[in-house]
Amino acid sequence: MTSTDANTAYTEMDAMNVGALWRHLGDLFPTEPTSRAVPYHWSYRQLRPYMLHFADTLSIEEAQRRVLMLINPGLRDMSATVTGLYAGIQVILPGEQAQAHRHSANAFRFIIEGSGAYTTVAGERVHMSPGDLLLTPGWRWHDHYHEGDGPMMWLDGLDFPLVNALDGAFFELYPDSAQKADVPDDLSSLQFIHGRLNPSWIGERTASSPIGRYPWAETERAFTAIAEHATGSEVDGIALEYTNPFTGGPVLPTMACRVQRLVPGFLGAARRHTASTILHVVRGEGTTMVGEQAINWAEKDVFIVPPWATYQHRNGSTSHDAVLFTYTNEPVVKALSLYREEIL
Repeated sequence: MTSTDANTAYTEMDAMNVGALWRHLGDLFPTEPTSRAVPYHWSYRQLRPYMLHFADTLSIEEAQRRVLMLINPGLRDMSATVTGLYAGIQVILPGEQAQAHRHSANAFRFIIEGSGAYTTVAGERVHMSPGDLLLTPGWRWHDHYHEGDGPMMWLDGLDFPLVNALDGAFFELYPDSAQKADVPDDLSSLQFIHGRLNPSWIGERTASSPIGRYPWAETERAFTAIAEHATGSEVDGIALEYTNPFTGGPVLPTMACRVQRLVPGFLGAARRHTASTILHVVRGEGTTMVGEQAINWAEKDVFIVPPWATYQHRNGSTSHDAVLFTYTNEPVVKALSLYREEIL
């Protein structure tokens, strides 16, 4: 040390990439979580014309994936939608083939509109219909093809902001533009979508669900079956979780996916938790108070709740249900013993 003057010492230490902990305690150890992410809402009605514009003017070969990323104003440097999670809206036109590739990040697709398209994941063709949830676990080859009519659009959910923050990302293009299907179409759904009856001959147990597609018809059937017999959660209404049939836990190791039905006039209790949440409106309209901000949502919109932000749902209709699809990074937060929740 060349000087006993404190300011000089701090300057010299900074040049050595050394910091004084006592000067940063408040930033490094806050009294409660502080998120750079802010509450935000994306209107599907406003986004859809841009999707169609680029579908007409940008070829799938140029883009590889024609996606509008939903970027949180507080997380622009990460291209993240909320802490640790990403959402985007993808479009593919009839006759188009999206190049096969794979990446470390886990992904899923929640189908918004259209028919006649499928994704091939690890050799299995998985067909798409509105409301279906399709899984693409990390490092699985996947490509998309549309053989129907009209544009096909879906919500892409990925955990790449977390994967990138951990410096764990890999990416690779498939040698050909598409994979060859080597099992019957939708085989995984046909085998596993039978309540608690799972094929006993499949011995491998994976952290990601083996189901390629959770059909919306099954979700509607579940809602109908319990509609007259359950009031659900005071916060989320009648909320159902898509699960891994092997573990009973989340469908992906880093993301939990749920769908919730808010009955007419529903007003939920306020809650906050340390997981990040992205919500997509399947049908209906309403308002979610996130802190002091009112987010007015309509069918097919997307909005987010940052971690530890207080939120409260209201169904804006007194005659029709509202249905929300949600995904969170709760599995990661719980695995690290960082999950905390309060109902206010």
